[in-house]
Amino acid sequence: MTVVDDRIDMADTSDDFTLDEMFEWLEPTPEGFKVEIVEGTVHMSPQRDTRWEIIRRIVRALEDRFGMDVRALSDVRIDFGEGDGFAPDIVKLFDKAAKNSHGRWLPEHIEFVGEVISKGTATADYGPKKDAYAAAGVPVFLIVDPYVGRCLLHSEPKDGGYHKKLVVDFGLDVDLTDTSMDLVLKTDAFPRD
Repeated sequence: MTVVDDRIDMADTSDDFTLDEMFEWLEPTPEGFKVEIVEGTVHMSPQRDTRWEIIRRIVRALEDRFGMDVRALSDVRIDFGEGDGFAPDIVKLFDKAAKNSHGRWLPEHIEFVGEVISKGTATADYGPKKDAYAAAGVPVFLIVDPYVGRCLLHSEPKDGGYHKKLVVDFGLDVDLTDTSMDLVLKTDAFPRD
């Protein structure tokens, strides 16, 4: 059976899928692509040099601030409820986080999440993913948009939304010192698309 046959069979079956089943059907993911499920819809996006350069710089800033043993992840699946299996671009876990009995990290393990926009995922990152992160109580959410050269910092989650938002143009520092992250993120070397 081929990947195409598997995916045709998947389309012909019931709508009552678990995230595990959906991700299993999507394997193997083509090299250079990232797969997420947002509100039950599969999003497959190519990894681009610009995105990786920004992700690398943010991870390096986390390492500079918290040390090489910082619990930072990239593109690791974390489920945010029915129909939402995300693979955030950057995640910093709380120091005491531990995987659950299924070997997965949970949303409450996340102290910081960063998403670097791509054209195909922008709507999900600015909308349903931001809402899911806020509802899960993720303390700090950073959207980095290389198309407009801007960062949006969301913090203080409460009642299913973020109550504080900071907009910072590339070239200026993103000040996270009033969050649990307690760092200043430099954006002057962030590339644009």
